[in-house]
Amino acid sequence: MRLTTLLFVFIAAFYHTNAQESIISPPQGDSRMYDIIDSVSTDRIKSDIETLVGFGTRHTLSDTVSTTRGIGAARRWIKSEFENISADCNDCLEVKYHRGLATAEGNRRIPEDTWIVNVLAIKRGTTYPDKYIIMAGDIDSRISDPLNATDDSPGANDNASGMAGVIEAARVLSKYDFPTSIIFVGLSGEEQGLFGGKFLAKDAKAEGWDILGVINNDMIGNIKGIDGVIDNSSFRVFSEPAPANQDERAHIWNRFYGGEVDGPSRQLARYVHSMTNRYMTNLKAIMIYRLDRFGRGGHHRPFNDEGFPGVRIMETHENYVMQHQDIRTEDGIEYGDVIEGVNFDYAAKLTAVNAICLAGIAWAPAAPDFVMIGGAVRPSTRLKWDPIADDSNLLGYKVYWRDTTSPVWQYSKFVGMETDVTLKNIIIDNYLFGVSSVAKDGNESIVVYPKTLIPRR
Repeated sequence: MRLTTLLFVFIAAFYHTNAQESIISPPQGDSRMYDIIDSVSTDRIKSDIETLVGFGTRHTLSDTVSTTRGIGAARRWIKSEFENISADCNDCLEVKYHRGLATAEGNRRIPEDTWIVNVLAIKRGTTYPDKYIIMAGDIDSRISDPLNATDDSPGANDNASGMAGVIEAARVLSKYDFPTSIIFVGLSGEEQGLFGGKFLAKDAKAEGWDILGVINNDMIGNIKGIDGVIDNSSFRVFSEPAPANQDERAHIWNRFYGGEVDGPSRQLARYVHSMTNRYMTNLKAIMIYRLDRFGRGGHHRPFNDEGFPGVRIMETHENYVMQHQDIRTEDGIEYGDVIEGVNFDYAAKLTAVNAICLAGIAWAPAAPDFVMIGGAVRPSTRLKWDPIADDSNLLGYKVYWRDTTSPVWQYSKFVGMETDVTLKNIIIDNYLFGVSSVAKDGNESIVVYPKTLIPRR
């Protein structure tokens, strides 16, 4: 072999080796997450729940004029809290009402036309101001009769706990800047038919919002279940398997190529599970493969109906004698959603889960786009996607795969800035695959499942 040829081979090998070595692995974690967790205050959550309960009733049809009682007073107080938080961070939040008119016609729980008023606080992103990750809680409450808007309806756990969690997460995360926008929202009209979510989701779709996910918090404060179990070490994450409005092409893809349990909402649920495992001590996220509890609903569903990813976070063990009940004692059983049934430390832990998930997604780069996969009757699996342009925060990409029966991602490989990757000797038939974007601080986007085949070469 000629000397010049040998020299060329040596140089090529040298640059190939160094190119591989130049891939900088992402950090294993982001220390700011522990600061966020520690900043969530049990005392503030307790105080906020007490304030919400103190409005007597927050029924959607209750008084809107009083300054001390009813849903009007409650939503004005929530707005003022968001405004106080914004004032403390140099007006970093855009605080506003969002309204929709629920008509009596065809709505058995709306006896007369009623304005449904949500309260939003937007922490605008520095790089992707029009991309949103949303944390939601419900403002309203109810007792046994869904049309009783006058009697006391404290709604301490359902859902002052979730609403207090949203306010506290806003306090904590307002201290940071994020590339992606975060929306903290109190939704109204949930008990009357998910109206607040329906109106906001429809408007978001009409206005072209790019919603990365909705984390709905509905009952995050009870640890004593109707089944007799006391549990403060786990919580449930409900998610639908695939978008309800997916087209025929998506149905065909799921049937022939897999993906029945890999829709965007399910990937968001896996993200919550992963972040909890990584950063939260003595707390387990239990993924429930259902849109919601059996035959029941929550305020993430309207967003799912419009095609947006969304999950519900809530306690593991419910206590039905404390939900939607007139306050009374009957046969020795105390009924009613009163504040004595709320464990404030537990509500703080679930609030912290929300906060780190919001922060992780908002600090991450944009997710990979147009992810393709190939490898039929081949010894390896190939993944390819479009590069993310103009993001100085991007460190690279991570490829994930798992057994087809596994609920969570089991294996991963950081591939740097490569966007066309072959996993040698990983047979496509035996696994499911996904790709995420990774920031220089180690935060990752939600995993994206392939939706298109790579054309054969």
